[in-house]
Amino acid sequence: MKRKMLVLLGILPLIVCAQNKDFTVKGKIGNSNAPVKIYFEHVVDGNNKSDSAFFKNGTFDFKGTTDGPAAARIIIDYNGEGAQAAVNKGYSRLFYIDNENIIIESKDSLQNVNFINSPINDAYKAYVKQIGGTAQDISIRIGAKFAAATPEQQKDTAFISSLNREYRGAFAVMWKNQFDYAKKNPNSFFSLVALSEAAGSTVDIAKVEPIFLALNEKLRKKSDGIAFAKRIQAAKTTGIGAVAPNFAQNDVNGKAVSLSDFRGKYVLLDFWASWCSPCRAENPNLVKAYARYKDKGFEILGVSLDQVSSRPAWIAAIKKDDLTWTHVSDLKAWNNAAAVLYGVRAVPQNYLINPQGVIVAKNLRGSDLEEKLESIFGK
Repeated sequence: MKRKMLVLLGILPLIVCAQNKDFTVKGKIGNSNAPVKIYFEHVVDGNNKSDSAFFKNGTFDFKGTTDGPAAARIIIDYNGEGAQAAVNKGYSRLFYIDNENIIIESKDSLQNVNFINSPINDAYKAYVKQIGGTAQDISIRIGAKFAAATPEQQKDTAFISSLNREYRGAFAVMWKNQFDYAKKNPNSFFSLVALSEAAGSTVDIAKVEPIFLALNEKLRKKSDGIAFAKRIQAAKTTGIGAVAPNFAQNDVNGKAVSLSDFRGKYVLLDFWASWCSPCRAENPNLVKAYARYKDKGFEILGVSLDQVSSRPAWIAAIKKDDLTWTHVSDLKAWNNAAAVLYGVRAVPQNYLINPQGVIVAKNLRGSDLEEKLESIFGK
C-alpha cells in the first residue's frame, strides 16, 4: 500500500495537469471603485493561489484552471489595509469553483451575494443546509451575542463560560452532522469537505479512515483526497509513542537544520506563525519554559507557517517575542513540508519529543507544558 501511494503521489502532477479545466469568476458587488480592492483566493493542484484587482463600478473578473471542485474565497479590502486585515474584519466570503463560469452578484455586500447558474455552489448551499450551518456561521452568531452583551457581562467569567460552552456545543453538533453527511453521501465532493473539517487537527483514525475509504474512489484520487490521505498517514506516524518523522528546513540564516540534530535532548517541536495571535499569546510561556530548562537538556525547534512575503514579519516576531531558540521554515505557509508531514491544520500546535526521538506528548500549553517539563526535569 505504501509503495502504491508513493507511485500515485509521483504521477499526480501529470494526472492533474491533464485534467485541469478553465473557470471564470465574474460579478458585481455594490458600486465601489479604486482604491477599494477585491482579492480572489483558491486552491488548485493542492496549492494556494491568489489574485487581486481594483473594483470598477463594483465589477470584477478573475479566471484560472482547476482539476475539479475546489474551495475559493473573495475578500474586499475597503481601507487599503491588505487582505488579512479585511478577513479579520469579516469582509470575506467562502464559495466553490469548478469547471464553470460563475457569476456573483450583490447590491451591497458579501453577506448578500447570490451565485448565478452555479451548480457547485447550489450543491454547497444544500450541503450547508444539511449540516446546519458553517463554522463561520457559528462564529458570527456567538460573536454577535458577545457584542450585544453589556460591558459588565463581557467581563463576567460566568457569561463568557456560557458562550464558550455554546460555541463548543455548536461545533460538536456540526461535526456530528458532517460525519453523518459523509457516511450517507459517498459520491458527493462535499463529503470530502465534511470529513476533512470534522476530523479536526487530531484525526481519530479508527473513526475517520473507514468513512474516507468508503468514499468514491475518484474523490479519493483527486488532490483534496490525496491531501486527506496524507493527514491520515500523518496521524498514524505522529501519535504518542511513535518516532517523530525527521525533516530538515533552513533557519533564519539559511542554514539547514534537521529535527534529528536534537537527538539526546527533549525537544518541543512548535508549529506557529508571526500572524497567529494565539501563537504569539503562548510565546511568553515558551520563553519562560526555555529559560528554566534549557540548561537541563530541553530545546525548542520552531517551525513557522509564514510565507515568503511575510519573512520580515517572521524575523521581527522572533526578535520582538524574544524567542532565542532555533527557528526554521520553508516559507510555504500551510504547505510547509514539515506541517504537511505532521498533518498540521491549525496553529499553535506542538509535539514533545524525548531524547530517543519518540513523541511523548502533544499540544502542551501554559500550565500543562510547565507541569510536564517539571515531571521530567524536576523543580
